[in-house]
Amino acid sequence: MSTERPSPGTDPARRKVRVAVVFGGRSGEHSVSCATAAGVLRAIDRERYDVVPVGITRDGTWVIAPDEPARLEGGRAEVPAESSQLLVPLGDRPGPLVVTEPGQVPHELGAVDVVLPLIHGPYGEDGTLQGLLEMAGTRYVGSGVLASAVGMDKHYMKIVLAGHGLPVGPYTVITPRAWRRDPAAAKDAVASLGFPVFVKPARAGSSLGVIKVDRAEDVEAAVLEAQQHDPKVIVEAAISGREIECAVLQGRGDAPPRTSAPGEIVLDAPESGFYDYETKYLDTAPLTMAIPADLPAEITDRVRDLAAQSFEALACEGLARVDFFYTDRGSVVVNEVNTMPGFTPYSMYPALWEAAGLNYPDLVDELIQLALERPDGLR
Repeated sequence: MSTERPSPGTDPARRKVRVAVVFGGRSGEHSVSCATAAGVLRAIDRERYDVVPVGITRDGTWVIAPDEPARLEGGRAEVPAESSQLLVPLGDRPGPLVVTEPGQVPHELGAVDVVLPLIHGPYGEDGTLQGLLEMAGTRYVGSGVLASAVGMDKHYMKIVLAGHGLPVGPYTVITPRAWRRDPAAAKDAVASLGFPVFVKPARAGSSLGVIKVDRAEDVEAAVLEAQQHDPKVIVEAAISGREIECAVLQGRGDAPPRTSAPGEIVLDAPESGFYDYETKYLDTAPLTMAIPADLPAEITDRVRDLAAQSFEALACEGLARVDFFYTDRGSVVVNEVNTMPGFTPYSMYPALWEAAGLNYPDLVDELIQLALERPDGLR
């Protein structure tokens, strides 16, 4: 997206680093992405960075979005369908973004040095957007294609984690073909886990389509609901214990990943019985964040060590939030690795770093600097 790219040591006084903040997208997490972008647009250092807000509408159209965070806040916001559309040139070297408007000659927007992709869910967080940016020769914040794809797909995430010797819980996967050919066998596999279970879309986030199932007769309805979000469904055995989260930040240079103290979402009996989409983004009254989580010192160390190992097992870059179960028997199980975690100023990921002394604007700055440091292409 730029033919003139700053080195990591570029003096911002000579030319501001131009950052494209990309948000919205085609997934069910469109509004979550908008809320994340609102927080970043408010916090990013305008003295240091020239910001270009880029929205992706629900139908996948790229537009130049208004730099107005208030329009993006709340749990139901959407990228405005503006008339100006954005074209992203591809090639072995980046070129300028091009804006098209009905009845007008296309014009160049100018050079962009780094992209801050704030897309949650499929068609953004899953490696698709990262692949586009790789093809455009553009630096970007966060994990690359493989780590993003594996982190989005709960099935393959567990395979990779287990392959690295990391502890994961019992689960079964229901592919669309398996469900069509032999739903009875799929239900038997679910029953073998024991009830209750959690039925989830394999490639969705923010707890969209997640249903807790207590009886065998309710499995089919839960699978059909999850398939509204993803044809592939994962069913996980319920693990009795506490849900613990740890934030990971890539180290500078060849330094190891940095981890925060673990945190915990403490729920006050939500109607769903678990931390669902409604509780996360629309009715947050039933929850509080305990930072740091009240854990024995050895468990805190274990969580942080497993978080760093999980980050490296998936070959993550930039940032990730690793979620765990601390079981009633005292063991720690890796639940998920989120390569683009919730990133509003009130989300757990930035809150964990705030508690560690890295405030929200500085966290945004650190992520951009990490992206500018790393080479493009294979690495």
